[in-house]
Amino acid sequence: MSVDLSRRSLLFGRKPAQEPVNVFRPPWANERFTDICTRCAECITVCPSQVIVKGDAGFPEIDYKYGECTFCGECRDVCQPKALSAEDPWHRHVQIGAQCIAYSGVDCRVCGEVCDTAAIKFALQVGTVAQPQLNIDACTGCGACMTSCPTAAIQMLQAK
Repeated sequence: MSVDLSRRSLLFGRKPAQEPVNVFRPPWANERFTDICTRCAECITVCPSQVIVKGDAGFPEIDYKYGECTFCGECRDVCQPKALSAEDPWHRHVQIGAQCIAYSGVDCRVCGEVCDTAAIKFALQVGTVAQPQLNIDACTGCGACMTSCPTAAIQMLQAK
């Protein structure tokens, strides 16, 4: 009988050989995060924004539906095995999808209003409402725009 190794890993609680797609680890997760993390959940407990949640196999991950990351550093400070010790918090940015209601002529600027770094600005357009303009270099990947978007048109991407 042949057993799918990825399924077996899930059944027996072993970590997968490759990081799942669209799983966002906490800020400052280093390259060996899943090798070092003890899954103690201390980072989950101290997160004031409550965006760090227990994910697959018990490893912490970010869930933007609960809010935004403020980069306070409390998760990094409490991490005893130093799994959260990278120099930069992370390299992520958002992408605004076609379901953005501004693209349909509805005046909505919520994402730009909540963006502390002004990575999302709105450019006036002739004959329609202002359209979102994203400055990827200014985007910190905090997720504030995602939670405020009424149509869930914004998604987070891992920067290359």
